[in-house]
Amino acid sequence: MRLLPVEFGFFDYFEKHVDRSIEGTTLFLEMLDDLGNSGPKAKRIKEVEHEADVLTHQTVEMLHKTFITPFDRDQIFRLASRMDDILDCVEAASERLWLYEIKLATPEVKSLAKTLCRATEQLKPAIEGLRHLKRDRDVILKACVEVNRLENEGDAVLRQGIAKLFREEKDALTVMKWKEIYENLEQATDRCEDVANIIEGVVLENA
Repeated sequence: MRLLPVEFGFFDYFEKHVDRSIEGTTLFLEMLDDLGNSGPKAKRIKEVEHEADVLTHQTVEMLHKTFITPFDRDQIFRLASRMDDILDCVEAASERLWLYEIKLATPEVKSLAKTLCRATEQLKPAIEGLRHLKRDRDVILKACVEVNRLENEGDAVLRQGIAKLFREEKDALTVMKWKEIYENLEQATDRCEDVANIIEGVVLENA
């Protein structure tokens, strides 16, 4: 077990992880514009999700081997886990679009995907600010507030989208397919909010 802190190792992993999250959500949004050729994008999203899994495992392994950590050990573990969950949900949504052979995106799925992209982009300054908590406190907290706002926006789109499905779509199987995809994307946005809340807690306790 290391006795000296390895803060930069944790921060490196977190920053790489948020970059994977941004890449995965961006790929998903691009996928919606070409659902007739969704296979390659779904494959790449799965690869990005696997890359994020590796980063999560490396973070947890470092946590077990490190005596002194930059902030609370439980917060580090939860942060890594919730970040990993974001791409799990995105990968699940992309896989369903491909498996269900959906050829045309709804306005609601595009709106949810755009909201999710903005949420992951806001996580980037929050994650990068962890290296300099005291200096970047205000930047981090501002980004966290914006992620919370975007999560509320995603909730509203989900409710509207499901209501529209039940009101306008006559095919029950189509309703089930889209409902599942919508909920996966909204859950990804929820996990972004979880990440923001953990970071906010770190800032308030340490900055």
